[in-house]
Amino acid sequence: MSGILEGKRVLITGVLMESSIAFHTAKLAQEQGAEIILTAFPRPTLTERIAKKLPKPTKVIELDVTNDEHLGRLEEVVGQELGGLDGVVHSIGFAPQDALGGNFLNTPFESVATAMHVSAFSLKSLTMACLPLMRNGGSVVGLTFDAQYAWPQYDWMGPAKAALEATNRYMARELGKQNIRCNLISAGPIGSMAAKSIPGFSELASVWDSRSPLEWDLKDPEPAGRGVVALLSDWFPKTTGEIVHVDGGLHAIGA
Repeated sequence: MSGILEGKRVLITGVLMESSIAFHTAKLAQEQGAEIILTAFPRPTLTERIAKKLPKPTKVIELDVTNDEHLGRLEEVVGQELGGLDGVVHSIGFAPQDALGGNFLNTPFESVATAMHVSAFSLKSLTMACLPLMRNGGSVVGLTFDAQYAWPQYDWMGPAKAALEATNRYMARELGKQNIRCNLISAGPIGSMAAKSIPGFSELASVWDSRSPLEWDLKDPEPAGRGVVALLSDWFPKTTGEIVHVDGGLHAIGA
Protein backbone atom coordinates (compact mmCIF):
# COMPACT_ATOMS: atom_id res chain seq x y z
CA MET A 1 0.00 0.00 0.00
CA SER A 2 1.46 3.35 -1.04
CA GLY A 3 1.78 6.23 1.39
CA ILE A 4 -0.40 9.33 1.42
CA LEU A 5 2.46 11.45 0.04
CA GLU A 6 3.48 9.05 -2.72
CA GLY A 7 4.97 11.05 -5.60
CA LYS A 8 4.93 14.35 -3.69
CA ARG A 9 7.95 16.66 -3.54
CA VAL A 10 8.20 18.68 -0.35
CA LEU A 11 10.51 21.41 0.94
CA ILE A 12 10.84 21.38 4.74
CA THR A 13 12.39 24.14 6.84
CA GLY A 14 13.40 24.10 10.49
CA VAL A 15 15.03 20.69 11.01
CA LEU A 16 17.43 21.57 13.84
CA MET A 17 17.09 18.70 16.30
CA GLU A 18 15.77 15.15 16.27
CA SER A 19 13.21 16.34 18.83
CA SER A 20 11.75 18.97 16.50
CA ILE A 21 8.36 18.80 14.80
CA ALA A 22 10.11 19.53 11.50
CA PHE A 23 12.35 16.46 11.85
CA HIS A 24 9.39 14.19 12.53
CA THR A 25 7.52 15.79 9.63
CA ALA A 26 10.49 15.00 7.35
CA LYS A 27 10.70 11.42 8.64
CA LEU A 28 6.99 10.78 8.23
CA ALA A 29 6.93 12.45 4.82
CA GLN A 30 9.63 10.09 3.56
CA GLU A 31 7.88 7.09 5.09
CA GLN A 32 4.69 8.16 3.30
CA GLY A 33 6.42 8.29 -0.08
CA ALA A 34 7.56 11.89 -0.49
CA GLU A 35 10.82 13.17 -1.90
CA ILE A 36 12.04 15.95 0.36
CA ILE A 37 14.61 18.70 0.51
CA LEU A 38 15.61 20.48 3.70
CA THR A 39 16.63 24.08 4.30
CA ALA A 40 18.75 25.29 7.20
CA PHE A 41 20.05 28.47 8.79
CA PRO A 42 22.38 29.55 10.32
CA ARG A 43 24.15 26.17 10.60
CA PRO A 44 23.45 23.87 7.63
CA THR A 45 26.08 21.40 8.93
CA LEU A 46 23.93 20.82 12.02
CA THR A 47 20.92 19.97 9.87
CA GLU A 48 23.07 17.75 7.65
CA ARG A 49 24.06 15.73 10.74
CA ILE A 50 20.46 15.39 11.89
CA ALA A 51 19.32 14.53 8.35
CA LYS A 52 21.49 11.39 8.45
CA LYS A 53 18.96 9.99 10.92
CA LEU A 54 16.16 10.17 8.35
CA PRO A 55 15.08 6.99 6.52
CA LYS A 56 16.57 8.23 3.21
CA PRO A 57 19.39 10.65 2.30
CA THR A 58 18.24 14.18 1.52
CA LYS A 59 19.88 17.38 0.34
CA VAL A 60 20.22 20.31 2.74
CA ILE A 61 20.43 23.85 1.36
CA GLU A 62 21.21 27.06 3.23
CA LEU A 63 18.26 29.44 3.43
CA ASP A 64 17.97 32.63 5.44
CA VAL A 65 14.36 33.69 4.88
CA THR A 66 15.28 37.33 5.48
CA ASN A 67 17.91 37.23 2.71
CA ASP A 68 16.55 38.10 -0.76
CA GLU A 69 19.57 36.51 -2.44
CA HIS A 70 18.92 33.18 -0.70
CA LEU A 71 15.23 33.33 -1.60
CA GLY A 72 16.04 34.30 -5.18
CA ARG A 73 18.16 31.22 -5.84
CA LEU A 74 15.70 28.80 -4.22
CA GLU A 75 13.77 28.13 -7.43
CA GLU A 76 16.91 27.08 -9.33
CA VAL A 77 18.42 24.95 -6.56
CA VAL A 78 15.21 23.12 -5.66
CA GLY A 79 14.24 22.79 -9.32
CA GLN A 80 17.52 21.06 -10.12
CA GLU A 81 17.09 18.68 -7.19
CA LEU A 82 13.38 17.82 -7.36
CA GLY A 83 12.07 19.32 -10.60
CA GLY A 84 9.21 21.03 -8.79
CA LEU A 85 7.29 21.14 -5.52
CA ASP A 86 3.95 19.90 -4.24
CA GLY A 87 4.38 21.04 -0.65
CA VAL A 88 6.19 23.53 1.57
CA VAL A 89 6.57 23.30 5.34
CA HIS A 90 7.21 26.55 7.21
CA SER A 91 8.72 25.72 10.60
CA ILE A 92 10.56 28.97 11.25
CA GLY A 93 10.38 31.25 14.25
CA PHE A 94 12.80 33.54 16.00
CA ALA A 95 12.74 36.44 18.45
CA PRO A 96 15.72 38.16 20.08
CA GLN A 97 16.16 37.39 23.77
CA ASP A 98 14.90 40.82 24.81
CA ALA A 99 11.56 40.03 23.14
CA LEU A 100 10.94 36.99 25.38
CA GLY A 101 10.85 35.96 29.01
CA GLY A 102 8.63 38.62 30.58
CA ASN A 103 10.16 41.68 28.92
CA PHE A 104 7.11 42.55 26.81
CA LEU A 105 6.75 46.18 27.91
CA ASN A 106 10.43 46.96 27.46
CA THR A 107 11.19 45.29 24.13
CA PRO A 108 12.53 47.75 21.52
CA PHE A 109 10.87 47.92 18.11
CA GLU A 110 13.99 46.63 16.37
CA SER A 111 13.63 43.30 18.20
CA VAL A 112 9.89 43.18 17.50
CA ALA A 113 10.57 43.84 13.82
CA THR A 114 13.04 40.96 13.71
CA ALA A 115 10.52 38.60 15.31
CA MET A 116 7.83 39.64 12.84
CA HIS A 117 10.11 39.35 9.80
CA VAL A 118 11.48 35.91 10.62
CA SER A 119 8.37 34.39 12.19
CA ALA A 120 5.49 35.82 10.13
CA PHE A 121 6.49 37.68 6.96
CA SER A 122 8.71 34.73 6.01
CA LEU A 123 5.60 32.61 5.36
CA LYS A 124 4.83 34.92 2.46
CA SER A 125 8.41 35.31 1.24
CA LEU A 126 9.15 31.56 1.39
CA THR A 127 5.90 30.68 -0.38
CA MET A 128 6.50 33.23 -3.13
CA ALA A 129 10.05 31.94 -3.64
CA CYS A 130 8.62 28.43 -4.07
CA LEU A 131 5.57 29.44 -6.11
CA PRO A 132 7.16 28.97 -9.58
CA LEU A 133 7.92 25.37 -8.57
CA MET A 134 4.31 24.64 -7.61
CA ARG A 135 2.97 24.56 -11.15
CA ASN A 136 0.23 22.02 -10.36
CA GLY A 137 -0.90 23.56 -7.10
CA GLY A 138 0.02 22.13 -3.74
CA SER A 139 -0.02 22.64 0.00
CA VAL A 140 1.77 25.10 2.28
CA VAL A 141 1.74 24.15 5.96
CA GLY A 142 3.10 26.29 8.79
CA LEU A 143 3.43 25.84 12.54
CA THR A 144 1.93 28.18 15.10
CA PHE A 145 1.39 28.34 18.85
CA ASP A 146 -2.20 29.36 19.56
CA ALA A 147 -2.22 33.17 19.25
CA GLN A 148 -5.71 33.55 20.73
CA TYR A 149 -4.14 33.90 24.17
CA ALA A 150 -1.38 35.77 25.96
CA TRP A 151 1.02 33.11 27.23
CA PRO A 152 3.47 33.51 30.12
CA GLN A 153 7.05 34.26 28.97
CA TYR A 154 6.11 34.14 25.27
CA ASP A 155 5.89 37.91 24.94
CA TRP A 156 6.44 39.24 21.39
CA MET A 157 6.38 35.78 19.85
CA GLY A 158 2.65 35.88 20.62
CA PRO A 159 1.94 38.87 18.34
CA ALA A 160 4.37 37.37 15.80
CA LYS A 161 2.33 34.15 15.75
CA ALA A 162 -0.88 36.19 15.49
CA ALA A 163 0.64 37.87 12.43
CA LEU A 164 1.59 34.43 11.06
CA GLU A 165 -1.98 33.23 11.49
CA ALA A 166 -3.37 36.30 9.70
CA THR A 167 -0.77 35.93 6.95
CA ASN A 168 -1.88 32.32 6.45
CA ARG A 169 -5.47 33.45 5.89
CA TYR A 170 -4.44 36.06 3.33
CA MET A 171 -2.15 33.58 1.59
CA ALA A 172 -5.08 31.17 1.35
CA ARG A 173 -7.20 33.95 -0.16
CA GLU A 174 -4.58 34.97 -2.72
CA LEU A 175 -3.35 31.54 -3.81
CA GLY A 176 -6.59 29.57 -3.95
CA LYS A 177 -7.04 30.25 -7.66
CA GLN A 178 -3.70 28.50 -8.25
CA ASN A 179 -4.98 25.49 -6.29
CA ILE A 180 -2.52 26.11 -3.47
CA ARG A 181 -3.82 25.44 0.03
CA CYS A 182 -2.35 27.30 3.02
CA ASN A 183 -2.94 25.93 6.51
CA LEU A 184 -1.35 25.92 9.95
CA ILE A 185 -0.88 23.34 12.67
CA SER A 186 -1.26 24.83 16.14
CA ALA A 187 0.84 22.48 18.21
CA GLY A 188 1.15 22.11 21.94
CA PRO A 189 4.54 22.79 23.54
CA ILE A 190 7.44 20.55 22.51
CA GLY A 191 10.90 20.49 24.07
CA SER A 192 12.56 21.64 20.86
CA MET A 193 15.39 24.07 20.10
CA ALA A 194 12.82 26.87 19.77
CA ALA A 195 11.36 26.03 23.18
CA LYS A 196 14.76 26.02 24.83
CA SER A 197 15.30 29.60 23.64
CA ILE A 198 12.28 30.83 25.64
CA PRO A 199 13.17 31.80 29.22
CA GLY A 200 10.71 30.20 31.63
CA PHE A 201 9.41 27.73 29.02
CA SER A 202 8.57 25.21 31.76
CA GLU A 203 6.04 27.66 33.26
CA LEU A 204 4.28 27.93 29.90
CA ALA A 205 4.34 24.18 29.29
CA SER A 206 2.98 23.38 32.75
CA VAL A 207 -0.44 24.70 31.67
CA TRP A 208 -0.89 21.44 29.72
CA ASP A 209 -0.46 19.34 32.87
CA SER A 210 -3.69 20.62 34.37
CA ARG A 211 -5.86 21.68 31.41
CA SER A 212 -5.24 19.37 28.46
CA PRO A 213 -8.09 16.80 28.05
CA LEU A 214 -5.68 14.37 26.35
CA GLU A 215 -2.40 13.61 28.06
CA TRP A 216 0.31 15.76 26.49
CA ASP A 217 3.92 14.65 26.14
CA LEU A 218 6.52 17.40 25.70
CA LYS A 219 8.93 14.81 24.33
CA ASP A 220 6.67 13.56 21.53
CA PRO A 221 6.60 15.74 18.38
CA GLU A 222 5.14 12.99 16.22
CA PRO A 223 1.43 13.93 16.63
CA ALA A 224 2.14 17.42 15.29
CA GLY A 225 4.27 15.93 12.51
CA ARG A 226 1.39 13.66 11.55
CA GLY A 227 -0.87 16.70 11.36
CA VAL A 228 1.53 18.46 9.00
CA VAL A 229 1.83 15.39 6.76
CA ALA A 230 -1.96 15.00 6.65
CA LEU A 231 -2.35 18.60 5.45
CA LEU A 232 0.37 18.09 2.84
CA SER A 233 -1.54 15.13 1.45
CA ASP A 234 -4.56 15.05 -0.85
CA TRP A 235 -6.82 14.05 2.03
CA PHE A 236 -7.69 17.73 2.67
CA PRO A 237 -8.33 18.86 -0.92
CA LYS A 238 -10.69 21.73 -0.06
CA THR A 239 -9.26 22.89 3.27
CA THR A 240 -7.39 26.19 3.26
CA GLY A 241 -6.95 29.16 5.58
CA GLU A 242 -7.40 26.74 8.48
CA ILE A 243 -5.65 26.29 11.83
CA VAL A 244 -5.71 22.65 12.93
CA HIS A 245 -5.00 22.21 16.64
CA VAL A 246 -2.75 19.34 17.67
CA ASP A 247 -2.54 20.31 21.32
CA GLY A 248 -4.32 17.61 23.25
CA GLY A 249 -7.52 19.66 23.09
CA LEU A 250 -6.35 22.43 25.39
CA HIS A 251 -7.57 25.15 23.01
CA ALA A 252 -11.17 24.04 23.71
CA ILE A 253 -10.91 24.16 27.51
CA GLY A 254 -11.54 27.35 29.48
CA ALA A 255 -10.21 26.20 32.86
